[in-house]
Amino acid sequence: MSRWGAYLDFAVEIAWGAGRITLRYFQTHLVAEEKADRSPVTIADREAEAYLRAQIQRHYPDHGIIGEEFGAHQPASPFQWVLDPIDGTRSFLCGVPLYGVLVGMLYEREPVVGVAYFPALEELVYAARGEGCRWNGRPARVSRTDRLSDAVLLYTDPRGFPEEKRRLLEHLRPQVRLERSWGDAYGHVLVATGRADIMLDPVMNLWDCAALYPIIREAGGTFTDWRGRPSIEAGEALSTNGHLLAAVLEAMYASA
Repeated sequence: MSRWGAYLDFAVEIAWGAGRITLRYFQTHLVAEEKADRSPVTIADREAEAYLRAQIQRHYPDHGIIGEEFGAHQPASPFQWVLDPIDGTRSFLCGVPLYGVLVGMLYEREPVVGVAYFPALEELVYAARGEGCRWNGRPARVSRTDRLSDAVLLYTDPRGFPEEKRRLLEHLRPQVRLERSWGDAYGHVLVATGRADIMLDPVMNLWDCAALYPIIREAGGTFTDWRGRPSIEAGEALSTNGHLLAAVLEAMYASA
């Protein structure tokens, strides 16, 4: 087993367990609370993260944890588990199955393990550094699309884009073959599995990015900020199949 293999197996196991918790509440007309940043949170988010944290603390008591709902634990540890118990809570609340459980692990601030589980779809995508990416057990690879005019572009709701980023999106949109706008982690995973070519997110937190970075990279793609620099802490994200990164950036900034 590789250096990261045991951690990846554990991350897959607990992501699956958390996903089963969320399904108990899915399409049950939950009422959400509003957090300070005006994003919604539900009992399903909290129960799923509590489960993830308990499992990590039981199996790896010396490791740190960063979770969307309950914050940081042991931040000085070189191992940090980064948790998003429900990525796409708004989708979850709408009864749409495109929400996911994200479990990432950092070692010395570098993302080395990532799991994205979409329980209502029964889709599991996971990767560890140097080990490739897998989708429901089979190898996952980005697409081979190398022309922007043939590309499938995904993005989150453009009404949430800051004005400057909305302009960059508008530069890109006319140049692609197809666009869709239901976003969150599932959009990035569609890139990793070759079903889309580009995914743009204007606002991202660490817990949104930590699991996705190794997944996209190990599938052969790029996970960067909007200037093409690899990062999980830029507060934004751009996933591509790699072949299109330069063309995407050129299109976005040619008229900027």
